[in-house]
Amino acid sequence: MTKRLKEIFSIIPNCHTFADIGCDHGYIAKGMLDLNKCSHAIVSDVSAKCLKKAENLLKDYISAGKVSAVVSDGFEKVGKTDVALIAGMGGEEIIKIVQNAVILPNVLVLQPMKNCDKVRVELRKTGYKFEKDYVFKAEDKFYDLMLLTRGDDVLTQEEIYFGRTNLQEKGNAFKERLSIEKRKFENLIKGGNLSDASKEEFEEKIRRIDNLCII
Repeated sequence: MTKRLKEIFSIIPNCHTFADIGCDHGYIAKGMLDLNKCSHAIVSDVSAKCLKKAENLLKDYISAGKVSAVVSDGFEKVGKTDVALIAGMGGEEIIKIVQNAVILPNVLVLQPMKNCDKVRVELRKTGYKFEKDYVFKAEDKFYDLMLLTRGDDVLTQEEIYFGRTNLQEKGNAFKERLSIEKRKFENLIKGGNLSDASKEEFEEKIRRIDNLCII
């Protein structure tokens, strides 16, 4: 597994049935089974061609009846599962998958590539509580990672914008990303050629970062 996948894998809880929605090569499902973190895994992808990569990796587990591989648009053909992972997609695509699901698991692990604030708002409305929500760094890139369980939750505007665990723990990856983002926004403003609306937007983002008083 890559460092990114190892970090995602580390927060997935033990369960009976695990599903990887948009599974790519199937490394996470293999790790779940190899380390007995689940009894059965479901790997799915909207593309049969993409799913084939996971089927090849997991062929022994498939033969043993421990893996089900399904061509599925989101949760459409996945069925009941205890824990599901959706990683490496845009936030709006994750929201669409959740909204279209007939059956959702008690636990979701999400790794959206963008629009994390929208994911937080929608998943809270859907009936999930944010147990973990933080930034990590892998292969010189920053990623957001969320662990959610069924339950009621209330998010402040700052938690929606930055992520609850980031605000609680103020980890190094979070602080580093904030510092980089602040410099980027400052340089955009200094460079000029911005509309008044864009300038105000970047100034507001800088104020949000400065108000945290952690960089």
